[in-house]
Amino acid sequence: MQRVFIILIFILFAMENHSQTRSVDRQPVAAGRYYAANSGTLARDLSQHFDNCVKPALEQEVRAIISPHAGYLFSGKIAASAFSSVSSNREIKNIFLIGSSHIMAFEGASVYVSGDYITPLGKAVVNREIGEQMRKENRLFNTSVTAHQQEHSLEVQIPFIQHYFTTMPPIIPIIIGTTNTNSIRKMAETLKQWFTDENLFVISSDFSHYPSYDDAREVDRKTADAIITGKPEELLNVLKKNSSGNIPGLATSMCGWTSGLLLMYLTEGNEQLEYLHIDYCNSGDTNYGSKDEVVGYHAIAVVEKKKAIIPGNSMTGEISFSEQETKELFSIARNTIQAKFENKKNILPDEKKLPELLKRPYGAFVTLKIDGKLRGCIGRFVSADPLYEAVSASACSSAFEDFRFFPLTSKEFEKTEIEITVLGPLRKINNISEIVLGRHGIYIKKDYHSGTMLPQVATENGWSLEEFLGYTSRDKAGLGWDGWKNAEIFVYEGIVLAEK
Repeated sequence: MQRVFIILIFILFAMENHSQTRSVDRQPVAAGRYYAANSGTLARDLSQHFDNCVKPALEQEVRAIISPHAGYLFSGKIAASAFSSVSSNREIKNIFLIGSSHIMAFEGASVYVSGDYITPLGKAVVNREIGEQMRKENRLFNTSVTAHQQEHSLEVQIPFIQHYFTTMPPIIPIIIGTTNTNSIRKMAETLKQWFTDENLFVISSDFSHYPSYDDAREVDRKTADAIITGKPEELLNVLKKNSSGNIPGLATSMCGWTSGLLLMYLTEGNEQLEYLHIDYCNSGDTNYGSKDEVVGYHAIAVVEKKKAIIPGNSMTGEISFSEQETKELFSIARNTIQAKFENKKNILPDEKKLPELLKRPYGAFVTLKIDGKLRGCIGRFVSADPLYEAVSASACSSAFEDFRFFPLTSKEFEKTEIEITVLGPLRKINNISEIVLGRHGIYIKKDYHSGTMLPQVATENGWSLEEFLGYTSRDKAGLGWDGWKNAEIFVYEGIVLAEK
């Protein structure tokens, strides 16, 4: 009898595992609970989240994002920030959508190949061929439908994909059921063949669950910092410390930690990739949640590293400003300032006639000097506008709006030297040893205080690293000489262009 029972269980599992041979679309279960069930309302909500979110101006190709999966009222703007790190016009071959099961535990992971995923915005086509290939290559991937039927973590991501991307790529929905780190590593090995710049990986996860507001911010910071290192063991260690820290109310530091760990196994050892933090909030930051028991949400991206930027007129392996392009930028800066003196409308060059490089959305600072002494310096870290417009606006601000100086006079302008620094994106660092003097500018931020110094400032003044941090912290951020020690520190790189 026992033998018959075992055989029956095996048959039932086999029927479940192969039930996806029939075409059955996965119907929405989170609509009306996590997001609006009405397509018009949902589209409006999504538009609002994308309008209000942080939009990182990343030049690098994004390989993966970590996006929250809570109700849109709580985490919608953070999810929108995560997706905004990817170009909406990018041609993506497939989106691998990966989440950790909230419903059931099972060995390996389930990849949905029965049909397509349905939301109020329509059908998200599933690439079944890749799913079947995963199952054939690694027994840890099964095709059970049960893991997907009531699971919300993947479904809530799909409307963002449908709304944001110009062309909707096929998806590969994967639910992880195991907490076995060896199994997760093995699944990552199988997935590595698709972890290329052709595809996008979306990791669905919220962070801390149910501590107080202040405890959540601290726990979530530690967890995100561990992820940013790119080292799987760092994440596992921090999760363990958080769990054993007797933090009141804390149920988990990251509900989708197995999915996050799989991503870190995918990127482990790849020196060409880095993690960038984009935005954070928790449910206590919204109008709909209390501060007693909150849930945390991070937006994080995995991007291809920028090539090293050397002060000068080129960015090694990436961009280089020709003599003509450099001359054009300085002409724009000088003409903008001169137009102000003459009370004329500033007329920018015809964009159609400008080099393509000057039309890219780079941040820029314009520095004015007279006899080698600073006379004004203002700019933008990031810019949605083309570089030539950023340079024009920064030149005008440096000449007439730098509060440290009186507005520039026409007589002074005759003796003014102009320096233009074209900036790469901000990157948060975990250790000041990551700062390279002469190559990195630094941006220090704590609460409402912030300040920056450009890459060339440290070398021009012969400062040590401690002096670079101290002067920026005290004179720019207003935090005192040692204030940087308890603040967030970001670095950025720049191409320094000087007039001949």
